[in-house]
Amino acid sequence: MAEDLKTLDDLKSAVTPVAEEAPVREPMRDDLGRAYATGKRKDAVARVWIKPGSGKVTVNGKEMNVYFARPVLQMILRQPFQVAGVVDQFDVQATVKGGGLSGQAGAVKHGISKALQLYDPALRGALKAAGFLTRDSRVVERKKYGKPKARRSFQFSKR
Repeated sequence: MAEDLKTLDDLKSAVTPVAEEAPVREPMRDDLGRAYATGKRKDAVARVWIKPGSGKVTVNGKEMNVYFARPVLQMILRQPFQVAGVVDQFDVQATVKGGGLSGQAGAVKHGISKALQLYDPALRGALKAAGFLTRDSRVVERKKYGKPKARRSFQFSKR
């Protein structure tokens, strides 16, 4: 170094703070004014399109209450809108494949959250704080050879 720094205060005065500006995110919409995102959960993959509307949710060509008959699954699909504060402002069209109903509901929720954030980047903070933009990576563990299930062993007998 060109000059000797003896104390911590000298070091603080010698270093100039560099403030990094957060990148300004722009809305990503297609020609029809829709935002598209892919959501995943367990083995389910959902393709989700959102556009401004009256709050109609269509999954695989059926209404949300028909496709996801259980109220818990319908609540899961409504969570991103409630957290973002845009209830009944967007129409959702989703196609989902793979997994069971619970995994499919989680995949559609993940896709809705990502699409909302792409449609209006101002909603990103609320959705990220709620943890809706993070993919839940838990999947079923594979079965191992020599075992009846993934970890279960046969009953042990000493004799």
